[in-house]
Amino acid sequence: MSQGIYTIVITGATKGLGRALAEQYIQLGHMVIGCGRSVNSIESMSNSYPENTDFQVVDISDHKRVRSWAEDVLNKYDSPDFLLNNAGIINKNSALWDVSEQEFSDVIDINIKGSYNTIKQFVPNMIKVGKGTVVNFSSGWGRSTSPEVAPYCSSKWAVEGLTKSLAQELPVGMVSVALNPGVIDTDMLRSCWSENAGMYEKPESWAKRAAPFILNINPKDNGASLTVS
Repeated sequence: MSQGIYTIVITGATKGLGRALAEQYIQLGHMVIGCGRSVNSIESMSNSYPENTDFQVVDISDHKRVRSWAEDVLNKYDSPDFLLNNAGIINKNSALWDVSEQEFSDVIDINIKGSYNTIKQFVPNMIKVGKGTVVNFSSGWGRSTSPEVAPYCSSKWAVEGLTKSLAQELPVGMVSVALNPGVIDTDMLRSCWSENAGMYEKPESWAKRAAPFILNINPKDNGASLTVS
């Protein structure tokens, strides 16, 4: 898409990569609509950025809550130019057979069902107005595997497949891509790599590169598995 002022929806906007991206886009003057599960974090972001933003408490694994949120957003604002499905969690390091049923379900419900929920509620309107880019956050572990993170790997491989299938369904001119952000020093990375995560780039620095990279995604990228460079 050509550069301009965009309406950008970001899930998981209260911490990590989502928050860094939200803050970067706000600084660039874009309209940022974000969600997260933490009431305190949403209130803090709303107070810190009172203009050209809309932050709401939403658990994206809850399809009824996502539907209510999307209806509110679409009633108040233009259809989003970008839908960034960033929200995600990772399982505690463990062999697959030691992962509890609830933990496995939580990873799938947020990482893959959450993306489905937002796509279901926002994309029909994007199709109606004839424009929009869906960016589903994947991972290096959506294209490779490691031990002790099987639930996370399975969710991100699913994101890759969902993204490519969606790309084949969208009308010409719209875009669906899977995005590997790279290895970034987030709480999620620290949960599996501990202090070694500190060797990698911080979210704020990453966002300065990632924000324009995402805005430069265009129809020729439809169906691609991209990596922030």
